[in-house]
Amino acid sequence: MSVISLDDNAFGRLLKHWRSRRHVSQLDLSMASGVSQRHISFLESGRSRPSRSMILQLAAVLDMPLRQQNQLLTTAGFAPIYSEFDLDAPEVGVIRRALDCMLRQHEPYPAFVLDRYWNQLLVNQGAMRLMGWLAGGEPTAPSKLTQSSGPINMVRLLFEPGGVKPYVSNWDAVAVQLLYRLQRESLAEGPEADSGALLAELLAVPEVAALWQGSPIEERWDLPLLTIDFVRDDVRLSFFSTLTTLGTPQDITLQELRLECMFPADEATEVQWAELLTG
Repeated sequence: MSVISLDDNAFGRLLKHWRSRRHVSQLDLSMASGVSQRHISFLESGRSRPSRSMILQLAAVLDMPLRQQNQLLTTAGFAPIYSEFDLDAPEVGVIRRALDCMLRQHEPYPAFVLDRYWNQLLVNQGAMRLMGWLAGGEPTAPSKLTQSSGPINMVRLLFEPGGVKPYVSNWDAVAVQLLYRLQRESLAEGPEADSGALLAELLAVPEVAALWQGSPIEERWDLPLLTIDFVRDDVRLSFFSTLTTLGTPQDITLQELRLECMFPADEATEVQWAELLTG
C-alpha cells in the first residue's frame, strides 16, 4: 500500500471542513456512513487514523468531488486513487469522441467544452464563428479570439479589456450571475478552489467589486432564464445556454468537464444567425 508523509492533523481538519460545508453533524455522518460518532470525533481531533476504505466511505457520504477525495486521501497518508487524464489521452478516447460528436450535432450554434476553470478545451465551428463575429471579422472567418497561444478563458473573456464586454448589452446582469456561479462553485469545491481564486481575481477590479457589492439587479426577462444578448453593427443576437456534465465519472478531468451549448432565445436570433453565416 502506498503512503505519503503525514501532516499533524490535516485529515481531521479537512474532514471537519467538508462536514461543516455540507451542514452535516457528526451524528448524521455517523448514521449515514456506519462509522461511530465517537470515532468521527476522534478522526477530526487527530486522536484516530482512518483506513483508506473508511476515507472513501466518508467522502462518498459527504458527496466530495473526486479531486477533493484524492486530497483527503493524501492528507491521511494514502496515495490518490482517481486519475486525471488529458482529453487527448487514449484512456479517455471514447469520451473525447462523444464530446466531438455532441459539438458537431449542435452546429450551427455555438458549443464549448470547458474545464473547471472555465477554459475552452474544445469548440465547434459555431463557437468559432461567434468569436470571429465579435472580434470584428466575418462570422465565417477565423477569429483572433480563437487563435490565442493558450486556452481562452470564458470568464475573463467576459470581464477583461479586449474581451466581449462592449458587445454584451445586458453585461451587468450576466456578470452578476456569473460571479454568483463562481461563488457557488467555490463553496462546493472547498478551500483552494480554482473558481475561488478566479472570483478573488475578478473582485480585485474596482468596477467589478462595486457591481458585486451593489444591490441585486432587479430585471424582468421575457424568458424564465437569463439570456446573453450580443449587439454589434446593429445586429442583435440573444442566446441562452445549457450546461451538461458527464454521469458517474471516475476520472477527475471527466468529472470537471462541462459542455455549454448556446441556443437562440428568439426567432429573430435564429434568422439573424442564419443570415450572418450565409452572408
